Amino acid sequence: MPRIVNMRPVLLSAPYAHADSLEVRKFLKAGHRTCGLIEITLEDGTTGLGEGYVATFAPRVFVEIVKLVDPYLVNKEAFDIGARYRDACSVVEYWSLQGAARHVVGAFEIALVDAKAKMLGVPAYSLLGGKRAETLALYGGGGDSLQPEAMQKEIAMLESMGIDLFKIRVLNRDVGKTLWALEHAASAGIRVGVDMSQNLATPAQTVNDVVRYVETVHAKTSHRIEFLEEALGPADIESYPLLRSKLNVKICGGEIVTTAQELCQRVAAKLYDFVQPDATVIGGMGDLMEVISACRRHGSRAVVHCWGGAVCMMANYHAALAGGEQLAEWPMPSFPLREAMMVEPLRIQNGQMQAPSTADLGVKLAPEIEKEYAFREDAVYACIGTSEEVPPDSVWEMEAYETL
Repeated sequence: MPRIVNMRPVLLSAPYAHADSLEVRKFLKAGHRTCGLIEITLEDGTTGLGEGYVATFAPRVFVEIVKLVDPYLVNKEAFDIGARYRDACSVVEYWSLQGAARHVVGAFEIALVDAKAKMLGVPAYSLLGGKRAETLALYGGGGDSLQPEAMQKEIAMLESMGIDLFKIRVLNRDVGKTLWALEHAASAGIRVGVDMSQNLATPAQTVNDVVRYVETVHAKTSHRIEFLEEALGPADIESYPLLRSKLNVKICGGEIVTTAQELCQRVAAKLYDFVQPDATVIGGMGDLMEVISACRRHGSRAVVHCWGGAVCMMANYHAALAGGEQLAEWPMPSFPLREAMMVEPLRIQNGQMQAPSTADLGVKLAPEIEKEYAFREDAVYACIGTSEEVPPDSVWEMEAYETL
């Protein structure tokens, strides 16, 4: 069995989204975003790529944790992925059982899966028990625009691809923006879900805040919000069942949970209608499969979160196909690094992504990619954000009511 002979952290930065994106204006002032990779090399020269989501927010932390773990994994046999995963966990669990180090453990595990699949000449989902689904329906994750024009372009893009579900980002005060999206998307045959972005908010909105927002929106239109994502804050997780009892809207969340154990417990407690795990956050593809199995046992489902780079997307999609899931996120903001690292473009027909046919994850890293998308120190996601002025909700309300 081949040994690991090298493990290299790689930081890459690329232009992201557009000037009208609130995410860019508040959190990515440089207009670039960073992606953190682990490239492992086996003794026969085979390489594998993994990604850790933490590098978007703390790139140097990602690099230093990789360097810390490296001596314990190099020269170990690569294809006993479970044993190597446990080795990586043992290095970090005492001081980071949850949190940033889990992203690095996940990146390493994904890289091992990629390398093994590449050497065997099979798609990565084959190592997870084979695919149980031939396609994945996608929903478009976007809706962060400050003005209607940019959002209209996103709706048109989804319509052209046959994708019929659109996720927007709003706060509970953004009734006009929500109405605008519901009405304009419906005219294109597209439903709308809402990301309320409360996963790290302290203090966060309350159950009553969420109910009031939904009831206000639904009183003004016949169209209904399809789902609410991350509607409550980290200090109020236990209130999700109460929220579900008060609304006839699907409730989801879980993208920042860093262990399969915790997310499986949330599934068993029926906190959500569906969960949103991410292999680059939760500790790798194996842990993601544990969550998918828990969903099957408890009558729920996993809809993978895919807000990272190409490795993040493909690791999550392969696991979702192996788990027989039917829906996954497709990130809409432009990020050319994703396309540059794809071995072949995603095959999306009538809103359905076809299962990849390439061996391994279907991603690549070449010297020219590293040169073109060299890391920028200013391409760090600033979670606190700036005091960017947000247009009044009347910008959206006036436009919406003109069309009714």
